[in-house]
Amino acid sequence: MTDTYTPPNVWTNDAASGGKFASINRPTSGATHDKQLPVGEHPFQLYSLATPNGVKVTVMFEELLAAGHAGAEYDAWLIKIGDGDQFGSGFVGVNPNSKIPALMDHSGDAPKRIFESAAILLHLAEKFGAFLGKPEDRPEMLSWLFWQMGSAPYLGGGFGHFYAYAPEKWEYPINRFTMEAKRQLDVLDKRLAEVPFIAGDDYTIADMAIWSWYGQLVLGRLYSAAEFLDVESYTNVMAWAQKIDARPAVQRGRMVNRAFGEPETQLHERHGASDFDTKTQDKIAAE
Repeated sequence: MTDTYTPPNVWTNDAASGGKFASINRPTSGATHDKQLPVGEHPFQLYSLATPNGVKVTVMFEELLAAGHAGAEYDAWLIKIGDGDQFGSGFVGVNPNSKIPALMDHSGDAPKRIFESAAILLHLAEKFGAFLGKPEDRPEMLSWLFWQMGSAPYLGGGFGHFYAYAPEKWEYPINRFTMEAKRQLDVLDKRLAEVPFIAGDDYTIADMAIWSWYGQLVLGRLYSAAEFLDVESYTNVMAWAQKIDARPAVQRGRMVNRAFGEPETQLHERHGASDFDTKTQDKIAAE
């Protein structure tokens, strides 16, 4: 953005303006190629990548299994968004918005598709009667769940994009979205000064959803921005993030569909619990 830029009367696609994501962002929807999705043996088929939105769902599945819900077994298939997998006809059939995560539920009489991460969390929580919190806390839980869905685009597409990914550093958008990211962290910090978990006394899908973004942010895993945002000053958020990060199911969930980082943290596909011991990228490379 410069002082001399004047928007045209009608915008036309300029692929060069997309920066790092020019190959995956476009102004139209729908499939670009024919590609069917694989289907495994478990009731739930997840098509995803370990971005914060993807991590929400794999954490939920691992928490359900850890809590004894054997019916929550799932296959997790890697969607390489940099390669355009999300624009294949099969994926578009599950999520017409071409975003991860996308889920097919084969556990009932007829397969059902579910897209949008909060919708998937809520679907699974209601199906298994788990991680919804106390009935009297349900309005609070839902409010924070949807707070995350409305707020995270400012953190990811706003702050994260201009701070970490834009082809040039522009002061105005960085300042604008930094202010909003810090305001959101302050909202969370004040809430977590009152309660141990987001909705109250119980760990719920609201914690999973918010931790995947804001917890990982303060733990230094998003955008290399922890120092810039002075995350240590949000002491309540930090303590909550560390508490959730220590959960074994969360640690496993972070690994699923992960195609970046240290090889021992990458489990590209997950088809059974034993895959964590045998199928991470470091073990595959050693075979």
